[in-house]
Amino acid sequence: MMKLSGYNRRQFLRTTLVGSTGALVVPLLPSATANAMGKSAEDKKIIKRTLGKTGIELPVVSFGVMRADSPALIHEAKKTGIVYFDTAHSYQRGRNEEMLGGVLKDYPRDSFVLGTKVEAESYDKKTGAFGPGVTSKAFLDRFDISLKRLNMDYVDILYVHNIMTRETALFPAMLEAVTTAKKAGKARHIGISTHRNEPEVIQAAIESGVYEVVLTSINYKQEHFDKVRGAVAQAARAGLGIVAMKTMAGGFHDKERTKPINCRAALKCVLQDENITTAIPGITNFDHLTMNAGVNYDLTLTVKEQSDLALNKSEGGLYCQGCEHCVPDCPKGLPLPEIMRAYMYMYGYSNAQQAHDLLTSLNISKAPCAGCSTCTAHCAKGFELSERVTDIVRLLDVPREFIV
Repeated sequence: MMKLSGYNRRQFLRTTLVGSTGALVVPLLPSATANAMGKSAEDKKIIKRTLGKTGIELPVVSFGVMRADSPALIHEAKKTGIVYFDTAHSYQRGRNEEMLGGVLKDYPRDSFVLGTKVEAESYDKKTGAFGPGVTSKAFLDRFDISLKRLNMDYVDILYVHNIMTRETALFPAMLEAVTTAKKAGKARHIGISTHRNEPEVIQAAIESGVYEVVLTSINYKQEHFDKVRGAVAQAARAGLGIVAMKTMAGGFHDKERTKPINCRAALKCVLQDENITTAIPGITNFDHLTMNAGVNYDLTLTVKEQSDLALNKSEGGLYCQGCEHCVPDCPKGLPLPEIMRAYMYMYGYSNAQQAHDLLTSLNISKAPCAGCSTCTAHCAKGFELSERVTDIVRLLDVPREFIV
């Protein structure tokens, strides 16, 4: 695969989509991480919760590795007391698992908790339905590749990834696959992850009798936040462990990244719910690590943080909650929630690769809104859908080898 030099690649993306990025907090040197939290891990007590019936005890903040590419960052996270690391088969087209495995292989296996997520080989990104290519064998083959990349004989949590409906959550081939992996000793525990229709998927996980952990999108910007919390409470009562993702709702309110969300406050907000064992915010640099690891010692929302959350709740922002309010009125039948998720990856996370891979998987044209003089689809959060669709699909014109 051809790789551009760092300069040329940055220049190319800057002139197409990325624009300004900006940091969330003032940069710190790696060695300053512990000091920035006030006291060392030895002097302060980390807040821990138990992951359902698995019995695994975790700090309330863990490490979402999706966008991380620095081994030094993983080493430093271990020093702060973080023990759970979450990755996936598809992240960075496999390089994320390889990087993480290369670091963790040098630590005692009982000193960390490792989770990876494997997506079914074929499914409709609009409806969430599985296609004919979804088999137990195909899933397990993918999982074996993940284990090889991770340099591990087993993972602590194997998730069936990106489930949107009750039917796919209970799909027999998936349940057979993860049960087989657990019996073979390749996965200690079985989980499911969901970005859309979370209450429905969580209820199906409870009923399955197979899933032990739920990784769910949940944040203060969701219109159905209370419904997700209700489903989480039911799952916790049933003994399932709950892991939270998308807690920071995209990180910014605007694509120019001039109006950041108070991410520390957003993370604390979700963790006020004691039914949630831990959260996996994305960490890509030592600034993020300092902020997130600090929450492990104090969940108290300050007056300023409460005010920020209240003021920003009504803003549309970059986070699509996947409510599908827009879908029935789109004459082209576009998978708008997934396209909006790609938009968030691009502008909220500056993750061109994840956005590009998601868009490519949707099999949409490079001019999906062509022929529509006005947009008849309406977003519950007030997103200008046609504008955002036209903007983000430009990424399809970027050669894949430019996005590494």
